[in-house]
Amino acid sequence: MSEKQQHDHEKHLREEHLMLDPLPRGQMNDMVMESMHTTSWKFWAVFFILSAFVAWGLFYSWGKMILEGLGIAGVNRPSYWGIFLVNTVFWIGISHAGTFISAILRVFKAEFRRPFTRAAELMTTFGLVQAGFSIFMHMGRVWLSYWLFPYPNQRELWPNFHSPLTWDLLAITTYLLSSTMYLFLPLIPDLAMARDKSTGWRKNFYKVLALGFRGTEGEWTHLRHAMNIFAWAIIPVMFSVHTIVSWDFAMATRPGWSSSIFGPYFVIGALHSGMGAVVLVLGVVRGTMKNMKYFIRPEHFDGIGKLMLMISMGWGYFFFNDYLVQWYGGDKWTKQLLHWHEAGPMGWMWFAMLIFNVVIPWAVLWNRKWRSTPWLVGTVGLLINFGMWFERYIIIPISLTINRAPFTWRLYKPGIEIPLSLGTLAFFILLYMAASRLIPLIPVWEVQEGQMAHEFKKFGRETVVTVSELE
Repeated sequence: MSEKQQHDHEKHLREEHLMLDPLPRGQMNDMVMESMHTTSWKFWAVFFILSAFVAWGLFYSWGKMILEGLGIAGVNRPSYWGIFLVNTVFWIGISHAGTFISAILRVFKAEFRRPFTRAAELMTTFGLVQAGFSIFMHMGRVWLSYWLFPYPNQRELWPNFHSPLTWDLLAITTYLLSSTMYLFLPLIPDLAMARDKSTGWRKNFYKVLALGFRGTEGEWTHLRHAMNIFAWAIIPVMFSVHTIVSWDFAMATRPGWSSSIFGPYFVIGALHSGMGAVVLVLGVVRGTMKNMKYFIRPEHFDGIGKLMLMISMGWGYFFFNDYLVQWYGGDKWTKQLLHWHEAGPMGWMWFAMLIFNVVIPWAVLWNRKWRSTPWLVGTVGLLINFGMWFERYIIIPISLTINRAPFTWRLYKPGIEIPLSLGTLAFFILLYMAASRLIPLIPVWEVQEGQMAHEFKKFGRETVVTVSELE
C-alpha cells in the first residue's frame, strides 16, 4: 500500500469512526455546551404543544377519572386490566434499553457505546416515571397508594404480597432508584465541566449537582470503581424487574397466561422495544441538536442495528416457542384464544405485530448500508415499538376476553385511557427535551477516554488500529 493510499485509508477511518477522530477536550466541551444553549423557535413550539398535551391528556383526564371513577374507562368484566397495564409493561420495557446499552456494553467493553450511553440512561429514568404513572392510573383511588408499602401500622395490616401490584411497586421502585444512581455517577464529571463553563443560575445549578468534583486522580479512581460496581450490580436487577412483571401474568391460571416461558420472553421483548426506542431517540437528537453529527455517526446506528437484529431473532424464537407450546397443550380454551388472536376483530393487530417485530427488522437490518442509514434504522425502531405495544395489548386486554366462562366474553373498548396514554407519551418526550437543555447528553470524558485508547500504529507497510487498556 502506497503512502497516499495509507493516508486516504486513515482519513476514511477517521471519518467513519468517532474513536479515531479526536478533537481537543475543550473543543468537544464547547460543542456540547453550544448544543445545550442553542434553542430555536421550533423547539419552544414543540415544547408548548407537548405541555398542552400533558395538561389535557394527563392532568385533566386523570383528574376527571378520579372525580367520576374508573367507570368511565373501558375496563369491565372480563377485561379488568386494560391499556393502563399495557402502558406499564411497555414503559418498563423501554427503560431496559438504557441499562442494556450502558451496563452490559460497558462490561463487555464495546467501544461504540461511548457517545450515546447517557441518552439511553435517560430513557431508563423517564420511562420508569411513565410506568409509575400508569400503575397509579390503574389503581383508580391513587390517594390510597401508600397501602402498597410494607409499613408498620397500628392495626397490624400489611400489603397483600400475593398481589401483582405489590410486585410491580417493589420492582419499579428498586429499578428507578438504582438506574437513577447509575445515571448520575458518570454525569458528575460533565456537570463539573458545565459548572466551569456557565454563569448565573446555571452555574449554581451545576455547582450543587457536581458535588465539588475537581477531577483529581483520587476522584477519578473512586468514580471508575463505583461505576464498575454499579454496572455489574444493575444487570441482574434489569433482568429481575421484567421477570417480575411477567409473573403478573404467568402466575395466573387464565388461558394464554400460565406459561413458564414468560420470564425470558418478557425480558427479550423489553430489550426489543427499548433498543428500537434508543435508535429513534438518537436519530432525533442527531438531526435536531447542533454538533451532534460529530458525536453520533452512522457507525453507531450500524452497531445498534446489529443488536436490534439479534434481539429480533431472539424475540421471534420465544414468541413461537410460547405459541407452539400453548397450541400443543390441547386446552380448548387456550386454542380458542389463539384462534381469537388471529381471526378475531383485532386479528389485524396480531399480524401487524409479527410484521413490525420480525419481518421488517429481518428484511432491513441484515444489510450494513441500510443499518448505517439513520432515518431508516430510526423508522425500523419506531415500527418495532408499535409492534411491541401491540404485543402487550394482545397479551393483556385481548387475551382477557377469552376465559372459561363464555357468558362473560366481551371485547375491550378503551375510553379515557387513550388521552391518558397520549399524556404519558407527551410527558416522556417533554422530560427528554428539558433534559437536553439542562444536562450534557454526550459524556465527553468517556468519548475522550476512548479516543485516547485508540491510535494508528504501523507494522511494516501496514497501518492498523490498536486499542490500549486504560486504568
